[in-house]
Amino acid sequence: MAGKKNSAAQPCPVARGVDLVGDRWALLIVRDAFDGVRRFGDFQRNLGVARNILADRLRMLVDAGILASQPASDGSAYQEYVLTPKGDDLFPVIVALRRWGERHLFAAGEAHSVLVRRDTGEAAGDLALRTAGGEQLSASDVYVKKVADGPGPR
Repeated sequence: MAGKKNSAAQPCPVARGVDLVGDRWALLIVRDAFDGVRRFGDFQRNLGVARNILADRLRMLVDAGILASQPASDGSAYQEYVLTPKGDDLFPVIVALRRWGERHLFAAGEAHSVLVRRDTGEAAGDLALRTAGGEQLSASDVYVKKVADGPGPR
């Protein structure tokens, strides 16, 4: 991804995260991986992305430890891409984007895909940021303590 600023030295977790997975194709690859897509050709068919861009993003996601490349589960000569635990941790990010899109990018009653529980088929509920005690928090309830503000989590 030419021209992209590397934020690895920045003390902001958002900047570092966006530097890695803030690209449209990277996020859509991760979304498809959560949906069970594993092979290069399947990613390409689902996304309609050029082969060189897909190869670049898959390589980047593997190098970052978000996806792992492994021999195909069916014993063929193909490779498959699977989410690692680091990749699994992106699930709330994908769901948050989904929920935001549902709220703000669809007209009332407009059809769209729905996130449902595998075991019951019931629609999944909303995401919420909560305290350790379970209290729901909004943006107005929190602030970011900058590194310059003093010691923070390491």
